[in-house]
Amino acid sequence: MLKDVTVGITLGDPSGIGPEITVKALSLRELWDQAKLVVIGNRDVLTDTLNIVGSEQKLVEINDPSEARGYGHINFIECGVPAQVLEYGKVSQEGGEAAYTYITRGIELALQKKIDAVITGPLHKEALAQAGCPYPGHTEIFASQTGTKDYAMMLAAGPLRVVHVSTHVSLREACDAVTKERVLTVIELTWRGLCQLGIEKPRIGVAGLNPHAGEGGLFGDEEIKEIIPAIEAARQKGLNVEGPIPPDTAFIKGRDGQYDAVVAMYHDQGHIPVKVAGFSLDTEKGNWSAMKGVNITLGLPIIRSSVDHGVAFGKAGKGTANPQSMIEAIQLGITMARNSKA
Repeated sequence: MLKDVTVGITLGDPSGIGPEITVKALSLRELWDQAKLVVIGNRDVLTDTLNIVGSEQKLVEINDPSEARGYGHINFIECGVPAQVLEYGKVSQEGGEAAYTYITRGIELALQKKIDAVITGPLHKEALAQAGCPYPGHTEIFASQTGTKDYAMMLAAGPLRVVHVSTHVSLREACDAVTKERVLTVIELTWRGLCQLGIEKPRIGVAGLNPHAGEGGLFGDEEIKEIIPAIEAARQKGLNVEGPIPPDTAFIKGRDGQYDAVVAMYHDQGHIPVKVAGFSLDTEKGNWSAMKGVNITLGLPIIRSSVDHGVAFGKAGKGTANPQSMIEAIQLGITMARNSKA
């Protein structure tokens, strides 16, 4: 049954738009028809958000996800932070502490199998650092707290899915991270993640690191020394993999359906095409007219998906934030959880 799936949603930094897009997403009946939905946050923030949005959803504090009620309610597990509503749009230690606490509680519930997926709202890396968190973002927090060694970030916007060999490191370090072992690991994680999304025979394209994928060694030899051997090893394991493909071509092929996912070599190489594909700006109104995109962490023992945008401090507390990415993240988390139970 669909309702056998329970997902937990962390609010992210309470000074940002995370609480608002969560409340807006939970107003959609079609999500409740597919799963039980539980917010991991706190009453003060949710109460203030309901007033800002003008929602009549009823807050229900629960101690266990099994107590969750249905549509028209916001089931939440109280985390006790922050003690009061923080100033919207401001970086603060308190905001970082709250976001980190929400994430930690969500991971605990998932590891205890009380929820089937964790959906995360956006956090602010500077606020996390001020709070003493030793990790730069969600991906690293989830990997550390679940004891996961091999993991990767997948971004998805419509048909375009991109998985990264490296993420939050300098460009110099990113080049050094392109090794046969790491590229092969990411290809394998990508294949397993696509299967979890319900794709029976995944097709994977691998982007090159250098312009023109190195042009036979003229513009760099990482393709020859590291990427091609990784692709050949993946093929020997029976995986359908092509590459290395010039980066300016790989993502077009992914967008247009030739590949189910593209492996990118570093953060911006993968993030830029996904954001271009999924985000649109209404320049007259100064609003995002589209915010498609979901972030998935591959390789974890639990399911985690997230919005593919930041805290948007400039819009926080105004009631105008676009919940599209949160809606898609919840939907994708439900889909992955359902496939895992099949």
